[in-house]
Amino acid sequence: MKIYTYEGAPNARRLAMFMQYKGIEIETVPIDMTTGEQLSPEYRAINPACTVPALVLDDGTVFDAVIGMCTYLESLYPERPLLGTTPLEKAEVAGWCHKLYTGLFNAIASVLRNSSKGFVNRGLPGPLDLPQIPELADRGRLQIAHYLPELDAHLAERPWVAGDNFTFADIDLLAAVDFLRWVKESVPEECGHLANWAERARAELG
Repeated sequence: MKIYTYEGAPNARRLAMFMQYKGIEIETVPIDMTTGEQLSPEYRAINPACTVPALVLDDGTVFDAVIGMCTYLESLYPERPLLGTTPLEKAEVAGWCHKLYTGLFNAIASVLRNSSKGFVNRGLPGPLDLPQIPELADRGRLQIAHYLPELDAHLAERPWVAGDNFTFADIDLLAAVDFLRWVKESVPEECGHLANWAERARAELG
């Protein structure tokens, strides 16, 4: 197996934290997104979606979605489970990963891609050149401002995002919280439960 990645990118961090927690080591190949290497013909031949990370299996199978990579790796490395162990927990984790990605992660990405000079004509990831839409950046900031207090209230009632155990949902939220810095946002001071959770999540990852 090989992982094609760009260290520090939010989606790459989700996978890296998953692997770190479980002690998984896989050969990695750096893809320099600052030079647009993810759009090169060579990388398109590996991953036509032009996104990182990408997990390529020995038989040539390519996973270009982080949740798919983690689901596959969890089956190979079941110790220290992160995707749930009971039907209920698995459903909770999957549901929260979806809500966090669509509700918060994508909102932050929308602000970044529609306001940063580095993403002119790159309004969405992938092979298409798409124009920035400034109104989407404004909408993304409104989503962020709404969603963080909601998460704070949720974490006031339970130790981890999806219940009593640290899971991939916590990794997704931590990646999103750190991603906020890319758009000059942060966890509001009044969201103390969320701030305390982030400290514990970082400690859990070591």
